[in-house]
Amino acid sequence: MSTMTAMEPEYSVPFVAKKRMPPVLRGFLWAAVGFLVFNTLISETVPTYGHPFVTELSVTIGWVAALVGWILGIGTWEAVVKPAFGIATRWAPATGWRRYLEYSTDHKVIGIQYVVASTGGFFIAGFAAMLMRVELMKDQMWLFQLPQQYLTTVGIHGTIMMFSVGTVALVGGLGNYIIPLMIGSNTSAFPKMSGISLWLVPAGILTVAFSPLLGYWTTGWRGYQPLATQDASGIIFYYLGVFALTLSSLLVSINLTATIIFKRAPGLTWNRLPIFAWGMLTVSLLNLIWLPEIMMTFILSLLAHVAQLPLFTAVGSPLTYMELFWLFGHPEVYIVVVPGFALWQEILPVMSRKSLFAEKWGVIGLVFVMALSGMVWAHHMFTNMRNDEMMPFSFFTEMISIPTGFAFMVVIGTLWKSKLRLTTPTIFILMSMFNFLIGGLTGVFLADPVINLQEHDTFFIVGHFHYTIIGGMVFSWLGAMYYWLPKLSGRMYNEKLGVIGAIWVFLTFNITFTQFFILGMKGMNRWVPVYMPYLQNMNFEVSIFAVLLGLGFLYNAIVILHAWRRGPKAEKNPWGGKTLEWYSAAPEGTVNFPETPRVVGSFYVYGDESEEAVVLPGAAISQR
Repeated sequence: MSTMTAMEPEYSVPFVAKKRMPPVLRGFLWAAVGFLVFNTLISETVPTYGHPFVTELSVTIGWVAALVGWILGIGTWEAVVKPAFGIATRWAPATGWRRYLEYSTDHKVIGIQYVVASTGGFFIAGFAAMLMRVELMKDQMWLFQLPQQYLTTVGIHGTIMMFSVGTVALVGGLGNYIIPLMIGSNTSAFPKMSGISLWLVPAGILTVAFSPLLGYWTTGWRGYQPLATQDASGIIFYYLGVFALTLSSLLVSINLTATIIFKRAPGLTWNRLPIFAWGMLTVSLLNLIWLPEIMMTFILSLLAHVAQLPLFTAVGSPLTYMELFWLFGHPEVYIVVVPGFALWQEILPVMSRKSLFAEKWGVIGLVFVMALSGMVWAHHMFTNMRNDEMMPFSFFTEMISIPTGFAFMVVIGTLWKSKLRLTTPTIFILMSMFNFLIGGLTGVFLADPVINLQEHDTFFIVGHFHYTIIGGMVFSWLGAMYYWLPKLSGRMYNEKLGVIGAIWVFLTFNITFTQFFILGMKGMNRWVPVYMPYLQNMNFEVSIFAVLLGLGFLYNAIVILHAWRRGPKAEKNPWGGKTLEWYSAAPEGTVNFPETPRVVGSFYVYGDESEEAVVLPGAAISQR
């Protein structure tokens, strides 16, 4: 038994915290109980041929009950449900490292929880990628026994990478941690909702990862109907897992949008809003527009499979699912990379000590990428269209390169004649720009129907996609983690080890994925574990470098984790940044700013005439 003085004011009697089971363990237990109870109830009351204990209907309802049990068991029962009914609770929030293993309303704790969950998803999906590459080292089936096993591994890799890493790591992780600090707030707008949304991520990742327990599925990360209706029941866990992950992203986006609109410090006008905050607001609006659409699509697909409704066959059209999926699927690419664009413009002015060039055009570029992202989806379906239908989508796909180019223009203009510090974050950001440029240029080719029809569903597409997503997002994510590590941990990394890590992943990434373009042009199709023998040597070489790339990401994770635990104490503001997060303690306590700061100028003006952009209470406030 322990006493918690911080909680005592809420009770008329001295508060004594009750001991309880570790929240994660209790969450698993309550989830197991929820699943067993509801699965049994459904399987017994709705008998199916053969009377199996687990049916598609029972496992679906059992999964929902398990998810509710998991969320309640992790801590929301005491922190949200009981107080909502006016019931006093003897729950005491954990301290130290244990606070990361339970429900929390502290945006900094939630941000780190999201980063850890996304990193876990990254390595689970990365392990699946390694299995795929090992299989492709030979031109025949040898690691997997069935093509369905290979295709399920492809699906798990893509699904977890896209929905728990690409969509979540920057928005849920750094967005939750940095944005309230960056706008001078002590909390986010909806901290309770944010605390719940985090725990949907591990539930979604585990659901997708264990989907083969119900049978193999062959649709990849896109869950295509009506193909999926021919798959085994494992596809059900695909739809349910992705639904949990997208629901988490939707809740995060609602919270970040409201936080940026309503929680800004005095003086932080829209003209002074940091670029990273603009990026988070833009991508949050993209999520609010498109995530409900794809979530409803997955619900319809689940009904088509479980209830055998002919939504995408007899009543609807087989192309309907493709239209619905890609209507979300291409904005999803910008959901992943827009935060990366914002990070380029956020970090490089600090590292170059030069005022941000054409700041307003950078913001306009982010907004127009958001606006055009929903007008390009059909270029994924050129093989299903007439020539006259292709032209508008080809036009808009090539047009979106213009606002995307604004991000390059702003950064290159900022770097021009600057004294750039080549730190690890700087190097990662420059590498991200180079890689995304390759992805963007190959994307222009693919916007052209003539080339698209030749390279459709080949490894050329896979190379372009990975240059865009890994190049634009993962490299900038690593750069941001090194950049804000002193803020998150209060400690500094080893610069030499960081540079080695950057060069390692840059070289292995480019050697691996450059050859994807060549493989695609030589006729290597995606989705197939068996290919023509003349492609084996190149596939063998690609697999070797892919494994080295995976080890490079693991190396960087170890460097960051070691610095977090054992690194030397960092200065409060080691880079000389002017945005608000550097004005709080590092790492912060429960309260970010004991007194509300006031913003009096731009965060991105450097040089001889630059002034402090922030005035803390008690200091003279300059008038502008």
